[in-house]
Amino acid sequence: MKKKILVVDDEESVRQVVSFTLEQAGYETESSADGDDCLEKVYSFRPDLILLDLMMPLVDGWEVLRLLRSNPETADIPVVILTAKGEIYDKMFALQQGAADYITKPFGKRELLERVSAIAK
Repeated sequence: MKKKILVVDDEESVRQVVSFTLEQAGYETESSADGDDCLEKVYSFRPDLILLDLMMPLVDGWEVLRLLRSNPETADIPVVILTAKGEIYDKMFALQQGAADYITKPFGKRELLERVSAIAK
């Protein structure tokens, strides 16, 4: 059975590249362009892992992460932050808030796949 990954980013090109890369590696993907849609798709798609951008309109990634972690139904879904924010403070804060990993853009295909496969076992 394929592992399911929800790709959340407001940039369509990022969603397309990440989804294509993951699908070529054998994962099933769904994508969201904002935090509100992400929170809805978590319940309909039931992902095994979420790749989450931080800077998005409506509900940003920080709030999505907080809401996911505060709900017993979603608290155990691994969340990997995938963002252009590369400051050490952001990385440490994300991990403290329950993120499983933190990948900064731009990223390489191999890095993405290695980190995803390490978490989505």
